Amino acid sequence: MRRSTFLTRAALISAVVAAPVAIVATSTGVSWAATSYYVSPSGSDSAVGTLSAPWKSIAHAQSVAAAGDTVYFRGGTYAYATATSSCTSQTATVNAIVLSKSGSSGSPINYVNYPGEKPVFNFSGMTNDCRIKGFDVTGSYLYLKGLEVTGVRQNNNLNHESWGIWVSGSHNTFEKIDTHNNMGPGLFIQNGGYNLVLNSDSHDNYDPNSSSGAGENADGFGAHISANNPGNVFRGCRAWWNSDDGFDLINAYSSVTIENSWAWRNGYLPETTTASGNGNGFKAGGYGGGYVSNGVKHTVRTSVAFLNRSAGFYANHHTVADDFFNNTSYSNGVDYNMLGVNSSGAAVGLGNLRNNVAYVGTLTSNMSGTSASYNSWNLSVTMSNSQFQSVSTSGWNVSRQSDGSLPVLPYLRLASGSTLINKGTNVGLPYNGSAPDLGAFES
Repeated sequence: MRRSTFLTRAALISAVVAAPVAIVATSTGVSWAATSYYVSPSGSDSAVGTLSAPWKSIAHAQSVAAAGDTVYFRGGTYAYATATSSCTSQTATVNAIVLSKSGSSGSPINYVNYPGEKPVFNFSGMTNDCRIKGFDVTGSYLYLKGLEVTGVRQNNNLNHESWGIWVSGSHNTFEKIDTHNNMGPGLFIQNGGYNLVLNSDSHDNYDPNSSSGAGENADGFGAHISANNPGNVFRGCRAWWNSDDGFDLINAYSSVTIENSWAWRNGYLPETTTASGNGNGFKAGGYGGGYVSNGVKHTVRTSVAFLNRSAGFYANHHTVADDFFNNTSYSNGVDYNMLGVNSSGAAVGLGNLRNNVAYVGTLTSNMSGTSASYNSWNLSVTMSNSQFQSVSTSGWNVSRQSDGSLPVLPYLRLASGSTLINKGTNVGLPYNGSAPDLGAFES
């Protein structure tokens, strides 16, 4: 009962006892406002869902929650051993958790951590002999915050990968998500538009049983969306020590924006320097190496890549010129590789590059044909460690700020006397001084 209605005194008292709702007086009686529910690893789905009598499962919470409601998850481990269905074949796909109920514009259904606590969704006990999705998010207008997702398995070698979180709904927000040690991508947007991945981490993902070779498909974040699904954004995210790429936009037929994000040490077995998958920090598109007529432009800006085995920023045979603005690339296999493909299928350089920094190692490749100016490699500046407050590559995975935003570190930020300050050109991003600085961090 959620719309305005008259209640008997007995019914009103019963409702208040059953769940922690807010009751609002109206000219026609009373109406229910948004409700808060609670879930705990030690709870019971036969309970009432209050703080003192929490439910046990997200599935039960979803069956009750409606638009505008909030489901709080208490700290602890939510362990999964079986999927919601059986594998129909070894190449079928099953799900541990399906979020299919949608909220509405301005009133999402909220699935968030209880303040100060960490709920861990662990799927390492699942034995289903096919592909597995930890979370299958098909609903829209959902808000997930403060959840840890780990342990999603590949239990045979007939499939490319499994997934921590798979998204096909729209208008969803994923904030302060920590997805790690999955046998496939941490968070993957397959479809849907206007999804925001905010201040989230994806790391140490590795797919040892991939049918295309061990380590070849475990990205940190991916968006391989179909056409007519605009507005997907990754903001304030970190991807490190994933066996394949940090961020991967291959086969995305709708534009994606990546901003204020960091990628490092991708392309290795997690926590080692043993080579594994592709190893790009930001793989900004491509359609399998060939030309397509309906490719789209992606934007990667104010982001940092370092120590990735292949490229820091990579066009990946893309068919249109992506925008790479105000990024910093340090000591990658190649800092900026703009390998594209034209309508004849020939390799060309494609990309619009402004205000970027490349330092240490092979700075650029496949630049012929790009639109590149106001970057550190084509301005009269001398690159050295002294341009930066620090060039340390350790400590980038320290705790985030209290609001979830990236930590403020001195690493690869411009020193006060850097000649890279005010050397850029206006690309529509905010800046201080007479002109934008070069790189990801405005001084």
